[in-house]
Amino acid sequence: MPVHNRDPQRDLDEIDRISALLDSKFRLPGTRLRFGWDSILGLVPGVGDAITLIPAGYLLVKGYRLGARKRTMARMAVNIGLDTTIGAIPVIGDVFDLFYKSNRRNFDLLRRELKQRGGPVNTV
Repeated sequence: MPVHNRDPQRDLDEIDRISALLDSKFRLPGTRLRFGWDSILGLVPGVGDAITLIPAGYLLVKGYRLGARKRTMARMAVNIGLDTTIGAIPVIGDVFDLFYKSNRRNFDLLRRELKQRGGPVNTV
């Protein structure tokens, strides 16, 4: 059963900030390509992708606490699983991490669901 927080907008803003840090904090100069700590840590063989599971899992828990439906939670978990599994493959996974931004996808899934239900959506 979800734990209803007193300020769901603050939680959604926190999810936005963390997902941006993980997936789009930095920009490759001269391009529109954005990347974050998920891509950087993913370059470290073996442990990089495992480390990024911690904040991704935290975002999943936050989504649950905001009352996300099981279907949305499952889609978020699939995004995390794909990012972790494919991201662990040397070279291919590093390129994949640059383009498949699972944390931003999860934020967007959660934001859309909350908007449909009339919840907090002020985050851009």
